Amino acid sequence: MMPLDTSWLAAHPVPAPGADTDKNSRGRVLVAGGSETVPGALQLTGEAALRAGAGKLQLATVARVAIQLGVLVPEAAVYPLPANPAGELGDDAGTVLADYLERCDALVLGPGTGAEAPAESVLKAVLAHPCASRAIVLDAAMIAGATELTEAVRGHDGRIVLTPHPGEMIRLMGCDPARIEDDPAGLAQEAARRFNTPVLLKGPETWVACPGEALLRYPGGGPGLATGGSGDVLAGIIGGLLARGAPPRIAAAWGVWLHGEAGRRLAERIGPLGFLGRELLGEIPRLLAAAS
Repeated sequence: MMPLDTSWLAAHPVPAPGADTDKNSRGRVLVAGGSETVPGALQLTGEAALRAGAGKLQLATVARVAIQLGVLVPEAAVYPLPANPAGELGDDAGTVLADYLERCDALVLGPGTGAEAPAESVLKAVLAHPCASRAIVLDAAMIAGATELTEAVRGHDGRIVLTPHPGEMIRLMGCDPARIEDDPAGLAQEAARRFNTPVLLKGPETWVACPGEALLRYPGGGPGLATGGSGDVLAGIIGGLLARGAPPRIAAAWGVWLHGEAGRRLAERIGPLGFLGRELLGEIPRLLAAAS
């Protein structure tokens, strides 16, 4: 086990853009998910990807809120997806989304999706198109969708990052809830081996596990990060770093550190509780610049 700190970051840098870079070479992120109930989640995730240095942003969400989201995030292209009667992504959303995959270097799938989204069918359609130049972050309801799709996830050769909180990890692994308390590190490593991909187990402390690599432990950014939208921001940071060309384990680890340290800074300036998920966004570029 190794601490996830500035020494580790210095030894594992993220790719730096050249002076002559353009927005395409800085990477294209597609964020897909949301719902009629939580339409703003994709705003947080998408902006976090841009704050982490991605060059282009695309958002795909249920058709009835797509136009409003586009107005809210003028930096993004926005694509409509079918919805089900509950206002979540519909059964055909994965098939439609698969047609957009060639337009991105990194896909963040799941922010803002809930229990009534057909996670397995959407994810199955997306995972049917592995690409060596594209990485994927799975978040929220889409994590549980991976439970029965182990081989499909493994088929992406470690280019998928799973981001479960404790409840999502229990559902993903079908394990006794006591394991979260008794052995979170071991559970994260077991999940990484099962799916052959990086897994970060979020909580008061966060574990980043990857097959064949040392387990990383981040002590946590404080209780203020346990707030709505915080996880959406984390997923977006990781997606932005992936789009820039960071390997999945490095993108996951940097994302955890940037997110946690943003929480620490806000706790010092605002208070340990009460800062908002969207307030994390402005901290990302400064932290990234200081640590790079």
